[in-house]
Amino acid sequence: MSTLMTLPTPLEASVNEKSTPSWLDRVRFDDKGLLPVIAQEQETGDVLMMAWMNREALEKTAQTQRAVYFSRSRGKLWFKGEESGHVQVVHSMRLDCDADVLLLTVTQEGHSPSIACHTGRHSCFSWSLDEHHQWVATAPVLKDPEAIYASPTAHNP
Repeated sequence: MSTLMTLPTPLEASVNEKSTPSWLDRVRFDDKGLLPVIAQEQETGDVLMMAWMNREALEKTAQTQRAVYFSRSRGKLWFKGEESGHVQVVHSMRLDCDADVLLLTVTQEGHSPSIACHTGRHSCFSWSLDEHHQWVATAPVLKDPEAIYASPTAHNP
């Protein structure tokens, strides 16, 4: 069973931003201070992606109601859509029974149909193992990644 976290309104978040919210203390981050996060599209139920959050990213996500992750390769916060324009509006945050995995329900914005993956596909989970034990793409590229990241549509919340 998961725990539904109610997102604070922006006003509540600004009032509380100076103190550490007690709900953050319940989350079990790993030994690197990270939490695995799954983003699921609210409208379709599609699993869009898996990423990581540190404590700051989780708090900013709750404050802004927009997905903020921690980029392990860059070693910094990653505001989803800051380069691509493919922003995730967060509707709910659900913590698993061990408090060590988070499920976000989101609306993926910035392109129709929605693109969550840096490969230009709807979902990062676009590869299936076939009967010959080969990984095959099961979803089309909706937009060329070079066009996504070369465009001036960067979004910075």
